[in-house]
Amino acid sequence: MCLIAFAYQSHPKYRLILAANRDEFYGRPTRKAQFWHEEGFPDILAGKDEEAGGTWMGVSKTGRWAALTNYRDPNWKLENPPSRGELVLNFLKSNLSAKEYLKQVEEHGRQYVGFNILIGDSTHLFHYSNYDKSPAEIQPGIHGVSNALLDTPWPKLDHAKSALADNIRSEEPDKQALFTFLADGTMAADEDLPKTGIPYEWEKAISSMFIKTDRYGTRCSSVLFIDHKGNIDFTERRFTPGTDEILEENTYSVPV
Repeated sequence: MCLIAFAYQSHPKYRLILAANRDEFYGRPTRKAQFWHEEGFPDILAGKDEEAGGTWMGVSKTGRWAALTNYRDPNWKLENPPSRGELVLNFLKSNLSAKEYLKQVEEHGRQYVGFNILIGDSTHLFHYSNYDKSPAEIQPGIHGVSNALLDTPWPKLDHAKSALADNIRSEEPDKQALFTFLADGTMAADEDLPKTGIPYEWEKAISSMFIKTDRYGTRCSSVLFIDHKGNIDFTERRFTPGTDEILEENTYSVPV
């Protein structure tokens, strides 16, 4: 994922409301979100990076979920680092609590290129970045993360958080409205662009919530609801590469 906005413990019906975009090179092979029966983990619902074998976001019938973004720092280079997608998958496969799992991740976090990870179970939600100091429990509210630390005020993240806050004022949040703001391709004004060390043209092109370039862009959008009983509603919308044309949409409901 490269953009995640979420409302945690901020709605009378839902413990978590999350809207996210995954941005990736169009040529990277990817499997749509589905249950991982073939791999022997039928409780896990997630997409699959078929190049490295991990995932960027997933949930489990046990009520656990995780999502990951890359931390953008062109100077952070490692030789043959492990895939960051395994961090999400390993949590969904484990029996450790969110806090216990992140203690383990922290111990070897610098083996990976920069990342943010959100880890949730039935009682807690944590954020950890190997660019930061240590895991931190997230407090109730509207939050978001892109390719910097949690709640860094980048234009697209601020817009996403504002749109999400507006949406959850209703008794039943509008899923379509969440997908609509995720599809916003408006780029940031030059004076508001983040300065992350990449060329201006690239910084500009990826400053929008929905990204479209010749070879890289938004591959899918996901909306996740988890109610206070633990019931899960997960929808993934996939796009024709380089466009916002909907290629496929699937919804999964996972009861407690």
